[in-house]
Amino acid sequence: MIDLPVFGLILFAASLHASWNAFLKGSGDTLLSATLVMGGAALIAIVALPFLPVPARASWPYLAVSALLQVSYLVLLVRIYRVVDMSLAYPLMRGSAPLTVALISTLWLHEALPGLAWIGIATICFGILTMALGARGALSAKGLAATLTNAAIIASYTLIDGVGARASGTPAAYTLWLSLLTGLAMMGWAITARGGALVSYARRTWHLGLIGGLGTIVSYTIALWAMTMAPIAMVAALRETSILFATAISAFILRERVGPARFAAAAIIASGAMLLRLA
Repeated sequence: MIDLPVFGLILFAASLHASWNAFLKGSGDTLLSATLVMGGAALIAIVALPFLPVPARASWPYLAVSALLQVSYLVLLVRIYRVVDMSLAYPLMRGSAPLTVALISTLWLHEALPGLAWIGIATICFGILTMALGARGALSAKGLAATLTNAAIIASYTLIDGVGARASGTPAAYTLWLSLLTGLAMMGWAITARGGALVSYARRTWHLGLIGGLGTIVSYTIALWAMTMAPIAMVAALRETSILFATAISAFILRERVGPARFAAAAIIASGAMLLRLA
């Protein structure tokens, strides 16, 4: 069973994760917004890292691979949100990953999960995917392929970061180094692609980048810390309850239509979270 304080912190991290995805979708330029958030996270990391211990050497290969995957995820996310509604893309991406993480972590890390945990993970995945089926908007074959590719990337970096954080001995420093590496890579790519526009955008909305960057750091630090306290698969599945918060944001802030089917799916996701709490 996941301790109640850890459970609550994971849900808080999930709410932060949904919020910054909504910021991307609701912004006028998703590429510049994603770059600004990751640049803000990198700047925070530069300031904070001198006060934290250096992650153990064994964790650095995981950091390097994860940074590449995170940049790939962000670049693809930007493209997806240009053609697919957040209410459809977000659940498809996030709902496909937890079960994959659970299966691979069982085989690779030999993390045995109790039967109730498997039921909880499957329930969360079912609820999230049900929500995607009830979403409005068209999904082309190209959009579906990109969304499922990003789901695979999410599962990959989740497992890598879970193992890396454990090997690091300091999940907070691990997250900050990851934010620095990812942010620098994103900034370099965006400057090459949209240099002048990025500078102009940053002048107007730099404060949003810092707020979003802080949110991503706090959210992922909590998740990686929780993975040192509980099985990676259970934490990963709980983190995907962010779809509950994303649904509320889609309905009340982005003004996307949310019908009864999605509320029913949200209830299924909440039931899965409770099962994981009891497992």
